Amino acid sequence: MHVALVTETWPPEINGVALTVHSLATGLNSLGHRVEVVRPRQSDEEAMEGPAGIEQVLVRGAALPRYPGLRFGLPARHTLLRRWRMERPDAIYVATEGPLGVSAMTIAHRLGIPACTGFHTRFDDFVRHYGLGFLTPAVFAWLRRFHNRAAATLVPTEELAQFLRRHRFRNVRLLHRAVDTRLFDPQRRDEALRAHWGLTPDQLAVVHVGRIAPEKNLDLLVDAFRAIQRQRADARLILVGDGPARAGLAQQHPDIVFCGLHRGEDLARHYASGDLFLFPSITETFGNVTLEAMASGLAVVAYDYGAARERIADGRTGVRVPFDDAEAFIAASTALAVDGETRRLMGRSARTAVEGLNPASVTNRFVELLSDLSLRAA
Repeated sequence: MHVALVTETWPPEINGVALTVHSLATGLNSLGHRVEVVRPRQSDEEAMEGPAGIEQVLVRGAALPRYPGLRFGLPARHTLLRRWRMERPDAIYVATEGPLGVSAMTIAHRLGIPACTGFHTRFDDFVRHYGLGFLTPAVFAWLRRFHNRAAATLVPTEELAQFLRRHRFRNVRLLHRAVDTRLFDPQRRDEALRAHWGLTPDQLAVVHVGRIAPEKNLDLLVDAFRAIQRQRADARLILVGDGPARAGLAQQHPDIVFCGLHRGEDLARHYASGDLFLFPSITETFGNVTLEAMASGLAVVAYDYGAARERIADGRTGVRVPFDDAEAFIAASTALAVDGETRRLMGRSARTAVEGLNPASVTNRFVELLSDLSLRAA
């Protein structure tokens, strides 16, 4: 098949959408499919090399307001029309709902190319965290109109699929997520890295990985850590990532260890060198970091939705707490911080629980979905 993937974010940008689309692209390429990725040109593009065998179609982009380091694609109808008339894809996957994604959907309809979308981000939730909560209903209605133009909307959990169906999203299909357990592995634990954090082997590293941004509910993360500190004075909070809230958070809490952005084996080393993973976000459609932490042998405390609901066996491979119950989140975090035996047992069980997840199976399912759309359109 010839598959076009349209995305407004791509590595080295670090977020769930970029990493998921990159995984799909490399998986398709490994199976011998022709893959083109349509995306905005990044600021340091000349210094980067794309994955071998994957065609890069670069379009104009602009900086995303209040999100340093991320861009969105500008409308590109003429570019896509010209390209896809000359070399017509069998199917198109649109991962983002910005101007570039809208252009791709418009041209796909015009040329009669089957297109599916991915529901990756709850932008209707995001606007509340930037003082624009009054826009939430309008943003959600826009998301529904956008995705209902597609032949199918792909989602990572049955929970999200049911939610969207209840709210009149059509043709919602399930595409599970996996994790690279060869990369994310407890064996990557690094005592030298922990020493750099100011920790001895017996002290407690509380880890969080993700965008340092308002929508990630980081105030609760800090509150939970302060509660842990009252029981474990030796604990340190380790934040891996970057984002618009980092400077303010660092100023308010100078004892937090900010590690910045890390990728690949270096990121895996940061996970494995922790002892407890806290994930307080309430705006995720999935939460890939949950699986990465579990694969790294960490007990995870997270709200009962998304990846946590799908993969954490509550009380055995981590702790799921009632959605948006801050007191329960803090209590669960503190309990695991002081109970080292239970925490380590959960971490080992978490690793075992995700060992069977295979990224290749996700790619195969993706191919099946795209092939079905292509056959229906024929």
